[in-house]
Amino acid sequence: MADRESAFGPDGSASSESSSSVAADDGPVTDRDRSPYRSLLPDRDPTVERDRIRSFVVERVDAAGADGAVVNMSGGLDSTVTAALAVEALGADRVYGLVLPCNKIGAPHARDAEALAEALGIEHDTVHLQPLFAQFGAVVPDRFDLHDEPVRSGNAVARLRMAVAYLAANATNRLVCGTANRSELLSGYLTKHGDGAADLFPLGHLYKTHVRSLAAELNVPEFVVEKPPSAGFLPGQRDADDLGAPYEVIDPVLHLGVDRGLDPDAVVKRIAAAVADANVTGGERAGEFAPVDRELVTDLLGRHCATAHKRLPPPTPDADVE
Repeated sequence: MADRESAFGPDGSASSESSSSVAADDGPVTDRDRSPYRSLLPDRDPTVERDRIRSFVVERVDAAGADGAVVNMSGGLDSTVTAALAVEALGADRVYGLVLPCNKIGAPHARDAEALAEALGIEHDTVHLQPLFAQFGAVVPDRFDLHDEPVRSGNAVARLRMAVAYLAANATNRLVCGTANRSELLSGYLTKHGDGAADLFPLGHLYKTHVRSLAAELNVPEFVVEKPPSAGFLPGQRDADDLGAPYEVIDPVLHLGVDRGLDPDAVVKRIAAAVADANVTGGERAGEFAPVDRELVTDLLGRHCATAHKRLPPPTPDADVE
């Protein structure tokens, strides 16, 4: 798109009959912006990031000689922001959306995703993966039973979704636009060869906190921003429960521990100092913020180290070059 108009229009136009519009784990956007945790993250001007990502998408698609992009749309924040930026960069006619529910839990989110795709004006299809997943489970060896194995089955579904995305990309000469953000990449909170597979990650340099700010810049509908982040595999599942904290807290831990290289004790001290200052000077929110404990910091940084294989190409022996 040549101008600055959001792909969603000034009022974030998109309707949904979903009942998922509940308060997010991380609190209202305006309150999050004033939190001490946010103060520990680097500044990311959403206007600058919007232009930067649009240029990045155009450059990667052009460099590959591709005709556009494919985006798996879940109805959540990251996929919605990714799709909107792809539309702004390439035009709606060059972006194709896939909505890929696999169980009853995903049905309301699929309706949200369809409404968002309609609002963006992109061609899209909904493919219900349950029959494919059931057949997959029926033919794999019994020793790899997927029944009552939410992590194992969730990873399998994520890989089936990516198989469909790459089928679409191959058929239309497009690139698969991944939707993972920096919080997910650094913590390894994604499926290897599933949502961790893509040709480009437009949001891969932004923490979830920054993605929320970018969503406001793009006029993403409020019902999307308010959704509690969730992988959607089990009823009531929330990223905050799986990771031990909301992204509001996770992001500064990862930034300080990974980007800045601080050890767990130093991370705890830095956050405690910011929280103490905010609890004294925080106005209406004074006394509301809590420091993080060392166990959480150690766990999050341990996740980062343990999941390095998800962020690297498969290792090979050193080439024996004369």
